Amino acid sequence: MQINGHDYRSVWFDENRLKMIDQNKLPFEFCVREYGTYMEIVTAIRDMIVRGAPAIGAAGAFGMALAAISAPQEKFRAYLRSARNELLLARPTAVDLSIGVNYVYESALKFIPDINHARNVALLAANEFANRSAMECLELGNVGSELIRDGFRILTHCNAGALATVDHGTALSVIRQAHKQGKNIFVYVDETRPRFQGSRLTAYELEQEGIPHAIIADSAGGFYFWKNEIDIVITGADRICLNGDVANKIGTYEKAVLAKAHDVPFYVAAPLSTFDFSCQKGENIPIEIRDEAEIKCIGDVCTANPGSTALNPAFDITPAAYISGIITPKGVFEPEGAAQKVQQ
Repeated sequence: MQINGHDYRSVWFDENRLKMIDQNKLPFEFCVREYGTYMEIVTAIRDMIVRGAPAIGAAGAFGMALAAISAPQEKFRAYLRSARNELLLARPTAVDLSIGVNYVYESALKFIPDINHARNVALLAANEFANRSAMECLELGNVGSELIRDGFRILTHCNAGALATVDHGTALSVIRQAHKQGKNIFVYVDETRPRFQGSRLTAYELEQEGIPHAIIADSAGGFYFWKNEIDIVITGADRICLNGDVANKIGTYEKAVLAKAHDVPFYVAAPLSTFDFSCQKGENIPIEIRDEAEIKCIGDVCTANPGSTALNPAFDITPAAYISGIITPKGVFEPEGAAQKVQQ
């Protein structure tokens, strides 16, 4: 991605440390954080310094590699098992995290009792996972851009850009490629309460690359559907089930229902690591419930009645019936058959 004229990934490994762009600081401050232990990465994931399923997956993979590098030789297996469990608990909804962590964990265990080789393999596996994720996001952008016509007005939700992945993005990869092809497009950016990933991060990425856009309140989507000013909806995903149901940032389901009511195509863009082949349907996905302070406060400013409680589900489920297609590196598929198609 381009930030201030320079190329960055959201997550990368350099000199035995994991480096990540602090998404809590954007767009007001650009800050790169460094991490040397897996527990620091657990905290960074929980505190949403890194966000977006593919980016979390890569962070988890590198966290597992750091655990392998620092594990005591005599307790190597037990240390890795403990690190794996801590990382998996950091955020339960996005399946990319478990795939990235388990990929590195299982790769390292294959080379026990040669512990030094296992450490090297863990880091190689984490880099491989991150690089493959970035390449898949670039490819799905190329695939999905064929859906975008000149003059399209696009609605997206949350941040599905390069910051949410290792690079390129999911929904924003499609938009980026369409823009690079010279298509005249405009993006409606949902603010995405309560963490404002849309108004802070999606808008930041679009502005950095000169893509026309405007931020709208989450509740304003219906107004622009009613005015027939939305031609297509594209979002990312945190988990895709075997039956095509999708978990994504809270508010995604509402946009899918509105799109269905107004006969506007609704697409989900995701790399292969977002498919959960062990999850049959949406109701089986654990939904993360976050602290009520995210609803009642913005920073240190209270915006709600102090004596009231607040409910804060971080994700919702969009049933396959509301999805026009799932954009993957292997093609665009009907949601009900996408899991099977991407395994072929």
